[in-house]
Amino acid sequence: MAALFVSLHPDDFRSLLALIAAEFGSSRPQTLTEDPPASLNARSRPTLVLDAREGGTVLSGASAVAWYLANQGKRAGVDAKQQSQVWQWLSFADNELIPVSCAVVFPLMGMVGVDKKLQQSSRAELIRVLKVLDKALEPRTFLVGESITLADMAVAAAVLLPFKYVLEPSDRKVLTNVTRWFTTCTNQPQFLKVLGNITLCEKMVPVTLNANAAAINAEAANASPAGDPADATANGPPKTEAQLKKEAKKREKLEKFQQKKEMEAKKKTQPSTEKKAKPEKKELGVISYSVPTAPGEKKDVISPLPDSYSPQYVEAAWYPWWEKQGFFKPEYGRESISDQNPRGIFMMCIPPPNVTGSLHLGHALTNAIQDSLTRWHRMRGETTLWNPGCDHAGIATQVVVEKKLMRERGMSRHDLGRENFIQEVWKWKNEKGDRIYHQLKKLGSSLDWDRACFTMDEKLSYAVQEAFIRMHDEGVIYRSKRLVNWSCTLNSAISDIEVDKKELTGRTLLPVPGYKEKVEFGVLVSFAYKVDGSDEEVIVATTRIETMLGDTAVAIHPADSRYQHLKGKVVLHPFCDRKMPIVFDDFVDMSFGTGAVKITPAHDHNDYEVGERHNLAFINILDENGLLINVPPPFLGLKRFEARKTVLQALKDRGQFKEIKDNPMVVPVCSRSKDIVEPLLKPQWYVSCTEMGKQAADVVREGQLKIIPDHHLKTWFNWMDNIRDWCISRQLWWGHRIPAYFITVNDAAVKPGEDMDGHYWVSGKSEEEAREKAAKRFNVSADKITLRQDEDVLDTWFSSGVFPFSIFGWPNETQDLNVFYPGTLLETGHDILFFWVARMVMMGLKLTGKLPFKEVYLHAVVRDAHGRKMSKSLGNVIDPLDVITGISLEGLHALLMDSNLDPLEVEKAKQGQTSDYPNGIPECGTDALRFALCAYTSQGRDINLDVNRILGYRHFCNKLWNAVKFAMKTLGDNFVPSEKAQLCGEESVSDRWILSRLSAAVGLCDAGFKAYDFTTITTAIYNFWLYELCDIYLESVKPVFSKSEEDDAGQRQRLVCRQTLYTCLEVGLRLLSPVMPFVSEELYQRLPRRRPESDPQSICVTPYPDTEEFCWHSAEVDRDMEFVMTVVKTIRSLRADYNLTKTRADCYLQCIDSATAAQMQKYSLQIQTLSYSQAVIALTANQPVPGGCAVAIASDRCTVNLMLKGLIDVEKEVAKLMTKKGDLAKQMEKLREKMAKSDYKEKVPVKVQEQDAEKLRQSQTELENVKEAMDNFSKMM
Repeated sequence: MAALFVSLHPDDFRSLLALIAAEFGSSRPQTLTEDPPASLNARSRPTLVLDAREGGTVLSGASAVAWYLANQGKRAGVDAKQQSQVWQWLSFADNELIPVSCAVVFPLMGMVGVDKKLQQSSRAELIRVLKVLDKALEPRTFLVGESITLADMAVAAAVLLPFKYVLEPSDRKVLTNVTRWFTTCTNQPQFLKVLGNITLCEKMVPVTLNANAAAINAEAANASPAGDPADATANGPPKTEAQLKKEAKKREKLEKFQQKKEMEAKKKTQPSTEKKAKPEKKELGVISYSVPTAPGEKKDVISPLPDSYSPQYVEAAWYPWWEKQGFFKPEYGRESISDQNPRGIFMMCIPPPNVTGSLHLGHALTNAIQDSLTRWHRMRGETTLWNPGCDHAGIATQVVVEKKLMRERGMSRHDLGRENFIQEVWKWKNEKGDRIYHQLKKLGSSLDWDRACFTMDEKLSYAVQEAFIRMHDEGVIYRSKRLVNWSCTLNSAISDIEVDKKELTGRTLLPVPGYKEKVEFGVLVSFAYKVDGSDEEVIVATTRIETMLGDTAVAIHPADSRYQHLKGKVVLHPFCDRKMPIVFDDFVDMSFGTGAVKITPAHDHNDYEVGERHNLAFINILDENGLLINVPPPFLGLKRFEARKTVLQALKDRGQFKEIKDNPMVVPVCSRSKDIVEPLLKPQWYVSCTEMGKQAADVVREGQLKIIPDHHLKTWFNWMDNIRDWCISRQLWWGHRIPAYFITVNDAAVKPGEDMDGHYWVSGKSEEEAREKAAKRFNVSADKITLRQDEDVLDTWFSSGVFPFSIFGWPNETQDLNVFYPGTLLETGHDILFFWVARMVMMGLKLTGKLPFKEVYLHAVVRDAHGRKMSKSLGNVIDPLDVITGISLEGLHALLMDSNLDPLEVEKAKQGQTSDYPNGIPECGTDALRFALCAYTSQGRDINLDVNRILGYRHFCNKLWNAVKFAMKTLGDNFVPSEKAQLCGEESVSDRWILSRLSAAVGLCDAGFKAYDFTTITTAIYNFWLYELCDIYLESVKPVFSKSEEDDAGQRQRLVCRQTLYTCLEVGLRLLSPVMPFVSEELYQRLPRRRPESDPQSICVTPYPDTEEFCWHSAEVDRDMEFVMTVVKTIRSLRADYNLTKTRADCYLQCIDSATAAQMQKYSLQIQTLSYSQAVIALTANQPVPGGCAVAIASDRCTVNLMLKGLIDVEKEVAKLMTKKGDLAKQMEKLREKMAKSDYKEKVPVKVQEQDAEKLRQSQTELENVKEAMDNFSKMM
């Protein structure tokens, strides 16, 4: 077993990093807190000693140990790209964060002396570095990918001490993204196990440690070499008694000081809370649209844009106008939908939400994806239909209305009667059932509402009847008395896929509806049956002891030698005069228990088959409510789980009980009622699925139907290849009543039929039609036929299975059916792959001979920021409308009070809400929510949704808003765009670059939509608008518009720049439109048109940019600008280092060769503007740099020299360079040692050898530059 040596110190972040990484690993090493043995030559803790099987290798140092452990747990990146990103963040933690964190924290901990000036400057540097991290985290939940990696572990460990001791609430308010990310990380179970609950800093004061930690601290401080605070947690010789006494007095004073400060802070608590709320409200200002606009009329776009983005303003009035203009209808812009469209047809039907439902984030994700796809296809010019609909939700709706009846009128459905109850359900549906449609509109869903369908509508009900009748007449639907999954709570059968399988490891008490006390499961009870006519007994075991009352046999394996003498014998039931045969059957596992198995054919699926094979009696001992029937007293009429105790006691009294022991088992639980499912014999209607399932598997295997992502294929084939017949009877009143009638023939010549005889069942759309069929079948006159319609209704998924064609009027030949069926795409969550998708494929092929769609795209399941399933009892179920409009914490609590949770669950949920949303949920708006959901949608199984990240995209909308406002001001009122977006040949290098980046974004979005890669789409749009257009291009062209000269060349340059800017805005908004429809429409309407007479009225019907038109991508231009930005960032970093906020300084760029110098000269204006420099002078390697410059290496091709003579402290700069020189020398020494090893060439991969050689070369170049810089400074001293 591997051994991990770590420090005992509670704040040794290096050891803590190793321990956290170990928690994520596949197997945890043994943890030891002493020093590693001297024989290991381990430099410091943490040290990991691998076991002999792994060569006994010794890994020393936090990064090496953590990398190994994280890699074991697959947390070091899923591919080469992610691994390199993880390495970058490790480097950031080691080189940027840890030195400055230690410089601030260690003086507070008494580990190094306090230099207030140095501590203040270090604190400012820490905040600066954390702001860089905050910017990187703005669009992300985690640093690399969509889950915790070593990058998060390392950086979180590096900022642990600042969060505990340095970063006050005001700092954390500035660093919102870092704080949100740090809290998310440290609340993961693995972090909690190592760190416990972390208390964040309230005030930066000296740290008072407990005695144990203080001793370790003192030891560490003694051991720490001067100038190396990062290693201050290493071991060292103890301090003298005098030193310890002196420090104890000092600590006592500090404790008193800290207590005083805490008292002051408490007094200020209330006012400070009020003060915090105000700036937040101001920052996220609410601006309302107040211009009177009749519903459906176009919004006012003449008035000036508000100063800042406000979702309330932006989202007002657009949707009714879009709807009234008919933009969402496939007929828009064409005379007839039947006309051939060369661009093709896109048709998708909505997964019909339950009529009882209200939106949750799963719906929001579905609709964000589906609407983005629909809008993209529409903008591509395809005949586009996204068809809305709503499901009648049999069980859910009936339960809602039954509860309402009981609450308001004290009546059950049976008191009302079937017809009156169904009228009550329709009344409820007409009052409440449209709520979800209004919510979908709020999300911006571009559905054709004129085609909205409800599964109980006359048109769809007719199709459901037709489907049943056709399949029944063909024999695909048949009647059979079989074991069904019965929910006693619902009083109905449920399908296999509505049964959750709860795994138990042993004895477990579970809550069961209808029982006050929890019921015991996960135990195996053994008892004896006595053999008739002898003293022998046969011991059997069961997990459901109450079912022994329905036993009709004992089974033995034919090859079991222990029981051969019992062939032909019977055993006696202890509670009645039933004699039960001992049967021999291969299904018995001889090695389990005694090898003898009790058989209850009417209450167990395996026993049912044994009963069929051996012609056993089927005795049903349970009624529909779970009460015992067909059993002797005292068991008769008992509830099933109360009978469990009574039977057990009766066996004990008779001396036939043997033992109870723990037994791992799977308990079937009804997903709707949470009741324990009982196998019950019931006559039901079944769909034969074998042939249909084979067809559904074959169309996928043959490529006719594509399932995306393809990791769902294995599950699809496994299900289809092993599919069981589908029970479609439901014992409800609300739903499609089964159109099947039992026939009684009033003719002595015809013998009476039995319920299970399919010959006596007939189906028809009406009783008259069924009677005619029956008369014809039995060759009698219709007046001799009496019919009784089946009381049951069809499984809701049956009507959902025909939804893709029933909505178009099937079985009638309609224009919509001919044009839009089969559809193009089915997009839904992977959790209903078999509930719905499989049924649609099977029934589409069966009834129409066609697939209902060509592709299935399955999105991930939404979880909360901590990766937990959305659950009301956890308080993490969020209504998307609350994210759109915002809600206070009190408002969230109030929603819980209106729910059906019990008081304990309400309290737990409140705690969850308080933890996750201490200030409630801010108003984010529809566009930000949609963008966030699409940004999260990688082709995986789960989405960990962080509401704070959605807020980040609201800030993105504000940036967008400000950029367009600034750009429109720059364009001017009289600007006229050219009729076509094209290059004129006079573009500047900045123009050429931004058009190249725009073309790249167009290409990425086009490819992303085609591949359902929404993360690529959102990243491309976000990067283009935020980092390329706003941060670089708009800044770099400011001098073009600020020049006062009015010469022809200057005017021409401004005109070209304006055309470029307009193209970026117009195309950028079109790229954004499918994902953010409201803000893109609002801003697009403010732009002038290229062809005002013929251009479309709305952005949502304007062509989507394509790569044929925007083909200006240049890899060379991109490379040049990337290099330029590296130089700019280096200059900015230097300026920040020397606090040159307003002072411009000359900048000398020393280049490795003349080509690089020429390139820098070409971009000198851009560098000067973006870096806020006075002048930019490019020099070759042999040209001298004036003295008095600060030096920073941009790359091995270019060194930045910033003229600072007279502005800075030269001695301080030399000290910095000395440190840099030492670091480089150490790095190079380590590399050379590594490369000098005898087995280096043989054992190290060639690629790594090349990387090492390149690192050494770059380090050598940097070292020479550092030495040169030191020489320059020495000349200034």
